[in-house]
Amino acid sequence: MKLCMIGTGYVGLTTGVCLAYLDNNVICVDRDKDRIGLLKKGVMPIHEEGLAEFMQQGVSKGRLEFSEDLGYGVTNADIIFITVGTPSVNGGEVDLTAVKEVAGGIAKCMDSYKIIVVKSTVPVGTQRLVTGIIADNLKGRSNFDVVSNPEFLREGNAVYDTLHPDRVVLGSDNFKAAKVLAGLYMPMGGRMVFTDPESAEMIKYASNAFLATKISFINEIANLCEKVGADVTKVALGMGLDSRISMDFLEAGLGYGGSCFPKDTLALITLADRHGCSLKTVKSAIEINESQRMKPVKMLQDCLGNLEGRKICILGLSFKPNTDDVRQAPSIDIIREIIRLGGRVTACDPIAIPNAGKVLDGVEFCEDTYQAAEGADAIVLVTQWNQFKKLDLAKIRKIMKRPVFIDGRNVYDVDTMLKLGFEYYSIGRRNYG
Repeated sequence: MKLCMIGTGYVGLTTGVCLAYLDNNVICVDRDKDRIGLLKKGVMPIHEEGLAEFMQQGVSKGRLEFSEDLGYGVTNADIIFITVGTPSVNGGEVDLTAVKEVAGGIAKCMDSYKIIVVKSTVPVGTQRLVTGIIADNLKGRSNFDVVSNPEFLREGNAVYDTLHPDRVVLGSDNFKAAKVLAGLYMPMGGRMVFTDPESAEMIKYASNAFLATKISFINEIANLCEKVGADVTKVALGMGLDSRISMDFLEAGLGYGGSCFPKDTLALITLADRHGCSLKTVKSAIEINESQRMKPVKMLQDCLGNLEGRKICILGLSFKPNTDDVRQAPSIDIIREIIRLGGRVTACDPIAIPNAGKVLDGVEFCEDTYQAAEGADAIVLVTQWNQFKKLDLAKIRKIMKRPVFIDGRNVYDVDTMLKLGFEYYSIGRRNYG
């Protein structure tokens, strides 16, 4: 099939590259000249395992190309995907400026029937909005259909999730158009869910809100476990083995971050408030998440007292492993608070240092873990990268000024850390200072 992806962020670029890998002809369009320039040179602007290799393969086969020209992409495609950003503004409202501009631009370039796919995460009612904008600008020159097709990609696993979806949601008033899109996804497998546009849009928000709530729930249980002497890792295991619950998103830690859960939960609450509904569960999940990420700072104060002049080593900057994304990452809030309290911060991350450097001041970034930890009064493990799971702990203990180790992801065994002489603190397990 001939496809056009408008927007080359995580969703658009990953989807476009993977669909080209499946032998479709894909044109990825973006008005960002620098980004398109990098892509034309074969430089991948985001970190996703396997994506660069798939991109090179698609280009070499003539299946994948990049352009700044919206008209070129639209006229040479049968299916057009809208994958532009929809940032959060005013405490929860979704900015649809880019979606509206793209919809109008598509209409002005159309010369034949097209299927337009809204894949960006958008509020309920956006498919109707896009349909209206295109119809107004098209002025009857040709026919079209708009399908809501939300994405469910996990950063760091986006290639796998694209090629192995557990479900594909297609929301449209025209079943025939939805079936065409289903044919595009058929080689990937996954259950097809055909529904109305409003339900498709709601499925995305409801899914993310539920997962965010699950994370906040286990973190709240973890806080109680610390008080009563229980071990949250064992509690989560006992819960997760129940098929009705499952282990997914049931790991206690420092809460969720990234570009999706924080934005989507706020957007859902804003939508509910506008319609006179109060989503108390989701509101509580957000409140718990915001307080959870500050837990390491409280632990530091409890064991070190005043943080003025203390050297704190932060291990992990990205909001999760296998991505360089630091948007809404717990590390950012933790580091800023430590610095506000007078602490000195060294930070290490395999790939997220460049992005963290754009939003953080006063931090000494180190590519080497042991350099970052040398002379530290405490270490805070924030992101469970593999390299931080395999530390030479004896060496770490020796080079630290004081062996305070705050394990924000419960990576290490409590008894092992105590035998090595650490003052070890973790989440939802008995802590030993």
